[in-house]
Amino acid sequence: MSKDGLTAMTKLELVIRGSDARAARELMTASGASGYTAVSNVSGLGHHGYHEGRLLFNDEAALDLLIAVVPEERAEALIAGIRDFLSDKPGVMFVSDTYVSRPEYFA
Repeated sequence: MSKDGLTAMTKLELVIRGSDARAARELMTASGASGYTAVSNVSGLGHHGYHEGRLLFNDEAALDLLIAVVPEERAEALIAGIRDFLSDKPGVMFVSDTYVSRPEYFA
């Protein structure tokens, strides 16, 4: 894949309990993310067993996926904040290099 004309950034994906999502979203923006994408009612199988999305009338018991893309110079603070946040909560964080076509959206 050609990366000509694209800008290197860091992508953080966070899978957490719905009950923790609001605090995680606030932490992301406070730690330097200009925005995020939130996907509610995520299903999956992991360390804490199977989680089923779309729980009727109970968004807090389901899982949420939060995705943020930040310039590389903001990544360290965001990663440190999320690691501390997850120290006493179930959840998982994925960090990867990514490339964007509109870097001004993430400034």
